[in-house]
Amino acid sequence: MIIPSLLTVVLASLVGTSFAQGSTPIVYDSIHNATVIVGTWSSGSKAVQTGSGFAAPANMTFNYPKTTGISYSFSADGFYEIARYRFNSNGSEPTCITGVIGWVHGTYTLNTNGSISMVPLGDGFQQIQDPCAANSNFVESYNLTEYYQSWRIFQDPTQGFKLHMFQFDGSPLAPQFLVSATPNMLPTENLLTAASSSSVSRRSEPEPVTTSNAPEALGRHWTKSAISAGVLVLVSATVSLL
Repeated sequence: MIIPSLLTVVLASLVGTSFAQGSTPIVYDSIHNATVIVGTWSSGSKAVQTGSGFAAPANMTFNYPKTTGISYSFSADGFYEIARYRFNSNGSEPTCITGVIGWVHGTYTLNTNGSISMVPLGDGFQQIQDPCAANSNFVESYNLTEYYQSWRIFQDPTQGFKLHMFQFDGSPLAPQFLVSATPNMLPTENLLTAASSSSVSRRSEPEPVTTSNAPEALGRHWTKSAISAGVLVLVSATVSLL
C-alpha cells in the first residue's frame, strides 16, 4: 500500500475528495498537481472570467468580453462556477458562425479516480446567436450535469500554474491559467430563486399609512355617509307628511 504524502492529505482536505467512485485512488503529488485546484482559472487572453463582471443571472444577461475563452472557478467548500464564450463554425455554411455565451454554477466532487463531477444549482443559462437560424438570437436555460475524465495542474515557466481538464470523452479543454488563488464567484445559491423571493417580499410589503391622514380620510368618508343618510331620512319624513 502506498502511504499518502503530506501534500496528498492537504489537497484532499481542501477540495473534499470523494471516495465514492473509482477503484484506484489518484495521488495528488507535485508532479501532476503543482497546486490545489481552488481559485479562478482562465484561458487565452484571460478576458473571460467568472464572477459579477460576466453574467447577471437575475435577469439572464451577459457582459460580453472582448475575446472568447473559458473560465472555471472552484471553492474549497465544493462549489464551482463556469463562464464560457465561444464561436462555432459551420463547415457547410462558412458564413453561418454561431456565437454561444454561457454561465453556470453548482457543486463539484473530485472523485478518487481523478475525474470531476459537477452538478448545477439550476439557474444556469446561455445565449445563442446564429444569423442563419429562424430564431437568430435567444436565451435558454443551461443546467447539465458535467463529468470530466481527468485534470492536471502544471507549472508553466512563463505564465505560472496551468490547469488541463479533459471532458467525458477525453477531449481536452483549452488550458487555463490561475488568475486568482481566491475564487471569484457569484453567491453559491440558486440566484433565480433568490431574486424571485426578494421580488415577492417587496411586493408583499403593505403600503405605508400616514397616521395624520388616516383619521382625516376616515372623517371625510363618515361625513359623506352621514349627509346621505340625513337626506334620505328627510325625504322619507316629507313623503309621510304628504
